[in-house]
Amino acid sequence: MKILLDECIPRKLKNSFPGHECQTVPEAGLAGRKNGLLLSLAEGAGFDLFITIDTGLQYQQNLAGRGIAILLVRARSNRLEDLLPCVEACRSLMNSIQPGELKRVGE
Repeated sequence: MKILLDECIPRKLKNSFPGHECQTVPEAGLAGRKNGLLLSLAEGAGFDLFITIDTGLQYQQNLAGRGIAILLVRARSNRLEDLLPCVEACRSLMNSIQPGELKRVGE
């Protein structure tokens, strides 16, 4: 699975998804893009999954018909220490999430 981590997520979190191609938004050359354009560009680049902590995304974007799935991680902060406890749940949902679907993980 090809995974894109949002800019608001620490880059070291990508080490938590071995066996998957995982990049951060800046590494993919997509830094500074707004959510709608970012999702379209990520789809075009072949990403299957977008992981974010941006709770507004679900209200700002129409996800129907999207070719990318979204995991919305709910944690106390975007610090690595607060996100790591959510990794196992993310891995579990990765097996069942479908393109155009948003699932929530965490608090």
